[in-house]
Order: sequence, then structure tokens, then C-alpha cells
Amino acid sequence: QLQLAESGGGLVQPGGSLRLSCTATRWTLVYYPIGWFRQAPGKEREGLSCINRRGDTTEYADSVKGRFTISRDKDTVYLQMNGLKPEDTAVYSCAPGLKGFECPRLQNVGDFRHWSQGTQVTVTA
Repeated sequence: QLQLAESGGGLVQPGGSLRLSCTATRWTLVYYPIGWFRQAPGKEREGLSCINRRGDTTEYADSVKGRFTISRDKDTVYLQMNGLKPEDTAVYSCAPGLKGFECPRLQNVGDFRHWSQGTQVTVTA
């Protein structure tokens, strides 16, 4: 069964940067589009970004466009987060899209499965 793990979360001041990494622990990511999501306390899971299988098409939610950058290199997918704001505080996780080689719509959370456990990102002064 496909299992994902992410790393790179932590505590950062407003305006700071973090880079999250997503890898597969028992399979490979190269066959799937990969999405990044976050969930803050009391809120629904929010789709942030997705990269297709070839790595030549990316999508971003309006809330992170221009600040976050998704990329992939072999068996790892990255989320570079710049200009972090307190409202970016949440648990971040990754998951493969299971509707082909291209990204499902970020709003269609149900088209992503096999979620990673999640890593906490806290943005505070």
C-alpha cells in the first residue's frame, strides 16, 4: 500500500520560509500527481498546490499563489513556502491524486488518497 511521509515543518516567524518534502515509504511517487494540503484547527482540509506526474504542470490555491512553489525531483515532492503568515499555521500533508497523470481539482479532496501523517507549521512572532 502506498504510504507517504513528509518532513520540514516547524516554527517560523512571519515573513520566514520553510521547505516541506514528501516521499513514499513503501512505493514510489513517480507515477502520481501529488498534492499538498493543510488543515488548521476547526477548519476543513484545504488544497494548496498540486504537481502533475511529469512535473510540467502545477496548480495553486489563491491563498498561497506567489508565495508557495511546488516542485518534484525523482521520488520527492517539495513545497517551498516563502513569505509565511500567521494564517498559514496548520498541519500540512501530502497525498497522491488518483485520477490519472494530471492533478485533480484542489477542491476535490476526495480524489486524493493515502494521506501522509502531517507536519505542523507554526508561524508566530
